[in-house]
Amino acid sequence: MKKIFSYIAIAVSGIVAFSGCNALDLSPIDFAASGNYWQNEAQVESEYYGLMTHMRGMYNYPFVLGEVRGGTLKQNATIEGVSTSYQTIARNALSKDDTGVSNWAGYYGRILQVNNFIEQVRDHCEFFDESGRNYWLARAYGIRAYYYFMLYRTYGGVPLEEDVVLFKTNQLDEYYKARSGAADIMAFLKEEIGRSETAFGSDRSFDPHEWSYYATEMLKAQIYLWAAKVTTDDGIGKFTATGAADLNTAKSALQNVLGGPFQLLDDYASIFSAGNKGNKEEILALFFSKDETTNAGTQFVYQAAIWCNSFYDEDGNLLGDPLDLKGGGMHRDEYIESFVKSYDKTDQRRAATFHECYSSADPADRVFGSAMLKYMGHTEGSNRYYDSDVIIFRLSDAILMMAEVENGLGNQGAAANYINQIRKRAYGSNYSSEVEFKSADFATTELAILRERDKELVGEGTRWFDLVRMHDASGNPLAFSAAAAYPETLGGTATPVLSSSEKYKLLWPIDVNVKNGDKLIYDPANGIDQQNPGY
Repeated sequence: MKKIFSYIAIAVSGIVAFSGCNALDLSPIDFAASGNYWQNEAQVESEYYGLMTHMRGMYNYPFVLGEVRGGTLKQNATIEGVSTSYQTIARNALSKDDTGVSNWAGYYGRILQVNNFIEQVRDHCEFFDESGRNYWLARAYGIRAYYYFMLYRTYGGVPLEEDVVLFKTNQLDEYYKARSGAADIMAFLKEEIGRSETAFGSDRSFDPHEWSYYATEMLKAQIYLWAAKVTTDDGIGKFTATGAADLNTAKSALQNVLGGPFQLLDDYASIFSAGNKGNKEEILALFFSKDETTNAGTQFVYQAAIWCNSFYDEDGNLLGDPLDLKGGGMHRDEYIESFVKSYDKTDQRRAATFHECYSSADPADRVFGSAMLKYMGHTEGSNRYYDSDVIIFRLSDAILMMAEVENGLGNQGAAANYINQIRKRAYGSNYSSEVEFKSADFATTELAILRERDKELVGEGTRWFDLVRMHDASGNPLAFSAAAAYPETLGGTATPVLSSSEKYKLLWPIDVNVKNGDKLIYDPANGIDQQNPGY
């Protein structure tokens, strides 16, 4: 993936998006088929790196769609008094008029590019033998499944477009696309990830900055775990959770990952270090570089001009610029005190994930604040570069998913062993029977897995999705559980992320621009309204 920069200009030259014609943005003027491109494998490779560039361009959406709604972020202002981002989303105040994100979160523009890649490699590119063709298709099918899975977990059923759409007339009604139901999209996801897995065959080549067999197996495990546990009723084609059969398929995929070339790093902070890219814990990470493009890690760290010499550590000492930000930082996303302090101080993840501070030296009259450290990059000379990789899949996630699978299959002892693999790394020399998780019933174990995922994967876009997928003893999503929630203030009473009357909010609403742009999704004159139920 370090080669990505040199391919960007070539990779996007093949397709020009024709914007504003339908809500999917699936409307290329297809210069790529004109005979000037797709003539050799080097051109195919450049297009593939273009696909990875597009994925990197969407790097913040797992956080927005998969974490912000999870009840761990401040909803109004940071410790400096700066308004927080995504307030509607963080409050779970989504409505048909305020949808938080619009136009399917922009994923269809990326899907367009993958569709074109697949069509060209699969149906043309006659210079490939079967093995060469499958090498690239395996990766493209995996990427497309990833995009559709993000859409599925967010909206349920969505328009299913696998082809390249060419605009040949001005009759826009020829290009409208209705939503497929949740059952059809789940069937597609299983087929698509299966195509990727089959195309990989025995190929186990691996670079954590590129899509690989192991990325496909991680995604397969996520898809089948979701299918096993989550019933999705989008009012179009309900998908009913499948239970043990799909849990066992997820387990098989995870076993393939756990048998791969990965290991937990002893030093938790080093996983995210800009100086330790491509480490043994990464399965798929999006590559950032000071010479290429940087992430938005500034959203999690303090504004130096406001913060420095104005805030205090726990002991009342005035703080200067302890993170050496060199003047950077926006601090638009900050985690609540009760969540940060849910970590034991002997858990190395707390100090590696958060820098904590207070508004006053007086313990009786002070406000808590924190900066989240995973995306801080590095300092070089007088500058800080926010060039930490953004990790999509890593080993500890696979281990905790395996715990969840075993718990769902009734193997609570095995689930406890997987939980403790993560705790042993977290506590290091402080690990003891006091922090060891003892085998327990399903609900207790499920909640323990969630809490471990909260601590392990904070900032990595999982908390909201976990609340939707994981269950209490009655089989209800933990989004409705007070036991799974964190109180807004330390020592306060925790309330569920969603109330029992807000079950419809497990799915996001479809925004007005999509509805107005596609008469197969919304055409009240003809009785068509594919908005998600409840909105």
